[in-house]
Amino acid sequence: MADKIKVAVAVLLLIAGIAGFYFLSESPMVLRVASVLAGFAAGSVVGWTTEPGRRFFVFAQEAVVETKKVVWPTRKESLQTTGAVFAFVVAMAVFLWLTDKSLEKLMYDVLLGWKK
Repeated sequence: MADKIKVAVAVLLLIAGIAGFYFLSESPMVLRVASVLAGFAAGSVVGWTTEPGRRFFVFAQEAVVETKKVVWPTRKESLQTTGAVFAFVVAMAVFLWLTDKSLEKLMYDVLLGWKK
């Protein structure tokens, strides 16, 4: 039950920060943005003390560890893949253009007899 109250307080703090942005409409933009950041920071601190917040923090740490395990492509591999995609797009564009012009010729000139 305490975690639910803490989550509700965290959400209320975030909403208060956003409301402060609009409440301080006559104030300098720096103060308005600081209001949102303060609400977000306070909500995050309160949310982090809950069990779901701790689980999320552990999950985020594990996600960073897994991201470090990924084998990212080299520059050469990225350029080769990009080139292959570009070549495929150009080939498809030419194919679709030829198909369009062939159907146009067939429909308008041969079947309907409309000469341009």
